[in-house]
Amino acid sequence: MKPLLSVRGLEASYGDLKVLRGLDFSIAEGSVTALLGANGAGKTTTLRALCGMIARSGEIEFDGRSIGRARTEDIVRLGIAHVPEGRGTFFNLTVEENLELGAMSRPAGRELTTDIQRIYGYFPRLEERRRQQAGTLSGGEQQMLAIGRALMLKPRLMLLDEPSFGLAPLIVEEVFRILAHVRETMKVSMLLVEQNANFALALADHAYLLETGEIAIAGPAEEIRNNESIRNAYLGY
Repeated sequence: MKPLLSVRGLEASYGDLKVLRGLDFSIAEGSVTALLGANGAGKTTTLRALCGMIARSGEIEFDGRSIGRARTEDIVRLGIAHVPEGRGTFFNLTVEENLELGAMSRPAGRELTTDIQRIYGYFPRLEERRRQQAGTLSGGEQQMLAIGRALMLKPRLMLLDEPSFGLAPLIVEEVFRILAHVRETMKVSMLLVEQNANFALALADHAYLLETGEIAIAGPAEEIRNNESIRNAYLGY
């Protein structure tokens, strides 16, 4: 079966600083893939390169279509949603207005209300705060809103950058539980960048470990999670 996303020879730089050095990886449809590594390994840069947010080279195919030269807005329209580190909510807008923005690239229609209610089903706390300004939400609620807004696109692939960042352990557990539920109910593929390797590997099917812009190890997530030498050398637990 052809992968949903296929990447070959991906390189990216910030000015003269080369960050990615020829990455090759793929994501199967309906799967969760974890992208792990130390700070500065190139994980966030990989997501930005896939979204067209920075200059990159190499071959990127989404559902058999080349998107290596596509603009960010065109990539979004194809069904790739990016949840950036730091959540990226629109602080001055309400929760519901943020969710409506997530559907901007979709054709207008009556499904909008139904989809918002679906997001509230995943995140009941957002429904309780639907008229509240996003900037007044807790960190965990803002993360839920960022994920909910991305889901309003009805994406085929979600790029998640550090969804546990700055959250209390119990909130992290809740966010990952919801991601697992979303994967099962919406059949959304995910590329997950995450410092909490234990949570990431428990959710993922496959994992890639980056080291200084190159893939050091790749394999089934369960095998990497159970390999003590890999955990000690690369994951710090």
